[in-house]
Amino acid sequence: MKTVSPEQAVTLLLAGKVGILPTDTVYGLVCQAADKQAVARFYELKKRDRKPGTIVAASVEQLVELGIKKRYLSAAEQWWPNPLSVVIPTGEALGYLHLGLDSLAIRIPKDNIFRALLEKTGPLLTTSANYPDQPNAETISQAYDYFTDRVDFYVDGGDLIDRPPSTVIRVVDDAIEVLRQGAVEISETGRITHIY
Repeated sequence: MKTVSPEQAVTLLLAGKVGILPTDTVYGLVCQAADKQAVARFYELKKRDRKPGTIVAASVEQLVELGIKKRYLSAAEQWWPNPLSVVIPTGEALGYLHLGLDSLAIRIPKDNIFRALLEKTGPLLTTSANYPDQPNAETISQAYDYFTDRVDFYVDGGDLIDRPPSTVIRVVDDAIEVLRQGAVEISETGRITHIY
């Protein structure tokens, strides 16, 4: 297994590589969201169709630069930074990311170490480092069991057994629909009631 430092991971991600690192929640498969070739390889590795990954970024400005409209991000900003992903409409230009669904789950993480990495890499596409319907990888060796040498690098962040995945929500009219309950509890009115 080729493990690298977070600094080396930044260089590799900027060079179009795909790897596994600890995110603000679980171990994630990651690549640069703006790199279409890296994204195509990312989806091939994950082995799932029409289920896009999540975009993580250090700031709303990074997301706007990627091509997500500010007006959609403004409504979600109240909940960030947090392990809370918000499904936001995205245009045709980002079709290579959203796989024809015209929306993406997006978040700005609270974890300072992960956000510092994102400041250097720009927005990343991420998904849990496992295969569909399999348990999340809570250690780097579990992630390696899934992806072996088919990814370019691994960053070892230790045991993440106590970290739940992000909560995923969608705003429908003025109510909050929880698509996946995770690290953040949020009420139907959009008030965060608990963070694990």
